[in-house]
This record gives sequence, C-alpha cells and structure tokens, in this order.
Amino acid sequence: VQLIESGGGLVQAGGSLRLSCAASGRGVNEFSTGWFRQAPGKEREFVAGITWAGSGSVTHYADSVKGRFTISRDNAKNTVYLQMNSLKPEDTAVYSCAATYTYLATTDTAYRVWGQGTQVTVSS
Repeated sequence: VQLIESGGGLVQAGGSLRLSCAASGRGVNEFSTGWFRQAPGKEREFVAGITWAGSGSVTHYADSVKGRFTISRDNAKNTVYLQMNSLKPEDTAVYSCAATYTYLATTDTAYRVWGQGTQVTVSS
C-alpha cells in the first residue's frame, strides 16, 4: 500500500482544515489508518486513528484533539480524512498518515507504511 497526504496549509487560530490520506494498492477498509504529527524539536505523536469493526469502524483520538478533530474514511474514494476544527497554534506540525494491521494502535512503531507528510501551520 502507498499513502499520499494532502490538504495542509496556513490557517489562523480558530480556523479549520481537512487533511486527506489517499491510499493505493490496498483498500482503506483492509487496514487501520492513523494520523500522527511532529512539531519542530518534538517527538512524533499520535493524533487519531480509524480501524475496522465488523461492517463499520472504530475511531480513537489523542486527548489534545478530542472534540476538535474528526477522522473518517470514504471507502469509495479509498481515502481517510482528518477534519481539524478550532485549530490552535500548538497544532502546528507536519501531519502524516500511516497504515497498520494492529487494532487501535497509537504508537508509531506499530505502523508499517507512512505517507510523506503535509505541513499544517496555525497562526495566532
């Protein structure tokens, strides 16, 4: 599988962005997808994940983004989205999506395939 992110950019605090993670080679409903971010000088951190659950899916979030970010999946477009609302300057980072077969994984070592990342900058 290959992953390509898009949708990053510059936004003012309080604004919104939607990131996309387009998959090729496998269907997005065949694996779990996570979004991670890495700010300058900081370690990469888990943001949100979506995984299979019967005919549907389960989502999970880092505490820092709960209520503001929403992860979703469009199987027809083979794409996973991260809708980011009420953005804060501390959300500034490079955001990357990644694929895993581990259920509800939140550590980056569990993810085997990564996209190239997309920059999100939130100005105050």
